[in-house]
Amino acid sequence: MGRLTGRLFVFFTTCLIAFIAYSSQIFIIWPWYGSVLSIELLELLVPFNILVGLLLWNYSLCVRTDPGGVPPNWRPDVNDEDGYEVKKLTRGPRYCRTCESYKPPRAHHCRQCKRYLSLDHHCPWVNNCVGHFNYGHFVRFLFYVDLACSYHLAMLTRRVFSSASFWDEPGGRELIFIVLNFATCIPVLLSVGIFSLYHFWALLGNSTTIEGWEKDKVATLVRRGRIREIKFPYNLGMRKNIESVLGANPLLWCCPTVPPGNGLKYPLADGDESAGEEWPPRDPEAYVYPEPDPNHKFELPPSPWTFENGTLNPQLRPSTTRRRKTPTRGHAAVPPYHPDYDGDDGGDDDGEYAENTAGRPREFVRRGSEGYEVRQIDREALLQRYIEDRTAEPGRYHLYVPDPPSEPESGAEAEAEDENIPLSEKLEMWRTDV
Repeated sequence: MGRLTGRLFVFFTTCLIAFIAYSSQIFIIWPWYGSVLSIELLELLVPFNILVGLLLWNYSLCVRTDPGGVPPNWRPDVNDEDGYEVKKLTRGPRYCRTCESYKPPRAHHCRQCKRYLSLDHHCPWVNNCVGHFNYGHFVRFLFYVDLACSYHLAMLTRRVFSSASFWDEPGGRELIFIVLNFATCIPVLLSVGIFSLYHFWALLGNSTTIEGWEKDKVATLVRRGRIREIKFPYNLGMRKNIESVLGANPLLWCCPTVPPGNGLKYPLADGDESAGEEWPPRDPEAYVYPEPDPNHKFELPPSPWTFENGTLNPQLRPSTTRRRKTPTRGHAAVPPYHPDYDGDDGGDDDGEYAENTAGRPREFVRRGSEGYEVRQIDREALLQRYIEDRTAEPGRYHLYVPDPPSEPESGAEAEAEDENIPLSEKLEMWRTDV
């Protein structure tokens, strides 16, 4: 983000806060109370203005406070009892080639600020990184935005209900500003409220936004059984987690204070069973990229028409300049789902049409600039050919041929046939025999 763009974001945010905070008081609340200063008006507006003042104070500190960076020539203490963060490949101290400095614990490189610092995230609305020294101001800013917007909506709702109950209808300008304040305050409260809930949850767990993503990845690896469960090393408990950001005195948590520590070293959890484990843990099945060779120099091949091994491709010909008479070696003439597919890899044929296993000429396709040209398919003929191919193939099916009817034998079979003759016909037969 450019320097001018970041300042425009800050200017827009300040104007939005000022519009929501002061347009409601000047054009809605003040006319509602008859444009007369009273005790009831002060009781309503003084707490709201205190919240707005604390909101603007913490927002200003978020914008102007340095989030904290790496001092020049800083090196990690390798003899520290608490240990130090190391690279996953070399097991040495982490080092940033872009900044040409060592990386402190929980530090990340910001592409917007172009430096290394104890980073939670880069916020465009404050035109600054949210790091160790201004994260407390950022959390308080979100907290006061939630309180001020809720108070603001309560005032507007009370004004709307009073017009319906006491026949105190607002004027035209007052009605316009009521609609505008509702249209701006509700989206701000919803978006900032959801965002603030996430950061309050992260504050209770003493994790940054980036570490929250890392914890999600670790939970996925544990669920898939790739690694064992590892405790987050910076989770000191709910009370100590809040004190590490907002200070040790709970009475001053809502006031801007300087956070403890220097952002270069953080206390670890006591009694951590995962002591000595790296965070975040590495996926054992992930590919480990080798360290880049600083002496490697990329060179183009002498010819662009080369294989991967560097040899020349002598068979490089356009595929649309002539009609293909034979299928390419190593590939079947038809796809596997075609009825004529027999699993053969194809071969070289001399003529335009070659006899296949079913005794029919093989049909070829011609590829043009707009796709493939094929003959029209007759579904009935295709099904008939498919049945003929499968039934004529030796050894595939056992055909059932019924035996011809045999001559009836004497005895029981003759008596069975005699029972089927009607009684009247039997009488005629007996008379003729007599």
